[in-house]
Amino acid sequence: MILTVTPNPSLDRTYEVPALDRGAVLRATGDRMDPGGKGVNVSRAVAAAGHRTVAVMPLGGPAGAVIADLLGGEGIPVAGVPVLGHTRSNISVVEPDGTLTKINAAGPELSGDEAEALLETARGHAADASWVACCGSLPRGLPLRWYAELVERAHRAGARIALDTSGPALTAALPARPDVVKPNAAELAEAVGRRLLTLGDVVKAACELRDSGAHAVLASLGADGQVLVDDGGVRHGTAQVTAVRSNVGAGDASLAGFLGAGGHGSAALAAALAHGAAAVQLPGSAMPTPADLEPSAVTVTADPPLDRLLTEPATP
Repeated sequence: MILTVTPNPSLDRTYEVPALDRGAVLRATGDRMDPGGKGVNVSRAVAAAGHRTVAVMPLGGPAGAVIADLLGGEGIPVAGVPVLGHTRSNISVVEPDGTLTKINAAGPELSGDEAEALLETARGHAADASWVACCGSLPRGLPLRWYAELVERAHRAGARIALDTSGPALTAALPARPDVVKPNAAELAEAVGRRLLTLGDVVKAACELRDSGAHAVLASLGADGQVLVDDGGVRHGTAQVTAVRSNVGAGDASLAGFLGAGGHGSAALAAALAHGAAAVQLPGSAMPTPADLEPSAVTVTADPPLDRLLTEPATP
């Protein structure tokens, strides 16, 4: 079972429009409403792949109730922690060329008691999990070491931890030794405090995160694929994509594929790439099923061209 922990979930509304014209009345060509937040999306992708999952999150107000109902409709058990504040609602606008404009609300401020209840709820389910995926931003009220505390409690329960967050919350959690961290290129650049121009720069930065405590680093590089650095060495992979429809939740689908395939080695990296590539070709934050995957479009190598320039250099 893969347990997910999302401290700042959201109700996501996605609109597809012919063009985003500021100040105009826009007619959507498509729209959908999904339960959101990085960990929520991981659970949805895990469930779509046919694996067991439980989603832990704080829930409050009408949006929180809708999220629980939507996840229940997808067959995903929710371990909700009631909070006084209202769960946030986010809006995404997608143009035909795949350009995404997002408006993310801040979310509720959690009290000390609510933060502790969330930790204990996660710990209570961790003993039954092969992996715990801790994902997303920290809401107001949670200390920077909240993820570090979650990693430590989950480890004591015997679970492995995948951490997908950024900024100070990421660096504060590294000494707790998460089993894998999953930054994108910009988050990785921020963590090491310098620009990343080549694959070699990415590998060096990933090694620095490992020196700081992470057992493994799975770095998402957009059009340049993904890099996995762990005890087995360095692997780089790419996946061909016919057309990008929406990249909402693609990184979360990728992490779900990685964990569902065991969470280590070339096979897991290939699964991550296949899931991410399938997700960007689906509308909104829809998660891919096995029928959407194209493993033949994925290439993985243990001898990456370290001098290859990144399509989009990453700046901290």
